[in-house]
Amino acid sequence: MHRTIFTTPVVSTVLRGLSVAWLRLAGWTVQGQLPPEARKSVFIAAPHTSNWDLPYTLFASFALRLTPYWMGKASIFKFPFGGLMRWLGGIPVDRSKSNNLVAASAEALVAADGPVQLIVPPEGTRSKTVYWKTGFYWIAVTAKLPIVMAHMDYSRKLVGLGPLFTPTGDVEADMAAIKQYYAQFKGKNSDQFTHE
Repeated sequence: MHRTIFTTPVVSTVLRGLSVAWLRLAGWTVQGQLPPEARKSVFIAAPHTSNWDLPYTLFASFALRLTPYWMGKASIFKFPFGGLMRWLGGIPVDRSKSNNLVAASAEALVAADGPVQLIVPPEGTRSKTVYWKTGFYWIAVTAKLPIVMAHMDYSRKLVGLGPLFTPTGDVEADMAAIKQYYAQFKGKNSDQFTHE
């Protein structure tokens, strides 16, 4: 995995302090911690309903001492911001092409020689969606890694890490259980988030 703001010495220490202070001043509570067995893991990022989710995710990642990478649409990685987005942990995804993103993501996670958490929003977009994409699920299954149920609740100003979820292979039952957990959280634009 490429170097990011989270793995850059000195910078990451300073930004952690600033993130903790900013979240506290803004009234946000950071919950949970990453268990040792989830040093390599797939994170669900939900609800994902606003562009504000990215900065809050970055602040929380510093506060929780994570080593996150996230997937974003390829257009935000174009000049002049591509380098910055990659340094923030971004991995471009070209939604117009049919490629084996699940296999490539799982292979990268397994091959990484240090801690890495891949953040994947199940909605796949900030727009309203009825069905969640299952890419995060199959990446975890393929890489044989746990899923961390990360959450952000704007109504209560809560951000953090929930329980680990180990996929059983029964995608329908597992997705139903995951969505049930997320029913308690509200995104910034809560009418765009569904847990059906």
